[in-house]
Amino acid sequence: MSILSNLKPPPGAKRGRVRVGRGTGSGLGKTAGRGQKGQKARCGHGKPAFEGGQTPMGRRLPKLGFKNIFAAKIANVNVGDLDAFEAGSVVTIEALREKRLVRGAVDGVKILGEGELVKKLTVRAHGFSAGAKAKIEQAGGTAQVLSAPTAKG
Repeated sequence: MSILSNLKPPPGAKRGRVRVGRGTGSGLGKTAGRGQKGQKARCGHGKPAFEGGQTPMGRRLPKLGFKNIFAAKIANVNVGDLDAFEAGSVVTIEALREKRLVRGAVDGVKILGEGELVKKLTVRAHGFSAGAKAKIEQAGGTAQVLSAPTAKG
């Protein structure tokens, strides 16, 4: 009967820890298996980016770019996508999420001018392009600008 508490590895599967530098009788005394003098016998010789004295790759290549971790994440929605709403309805961020036009964690929504709009809508968003605002008002609706989203941090 096999019980988990009685399980053991097979004989010879586990080896003991090798203790180096503990006298000549151990077989790994004095130089501890590192051979005689030289760079590889010294401590700290295995530097991860060392390329034999050649300038390492990390210093040869230029440093590029910058990622602002505090920037507000703005979701873009086109005017043509707003046709999914009923005429006369109020389009808010919550309504855009329900229609799955905005997904994930976003700080604000901007309406862009691609596509056509034929329904009268009241659109509330954090920003509008000039073309989007003109198309919404041309269809008889209103574009209400919400306060700017705050940057994180």
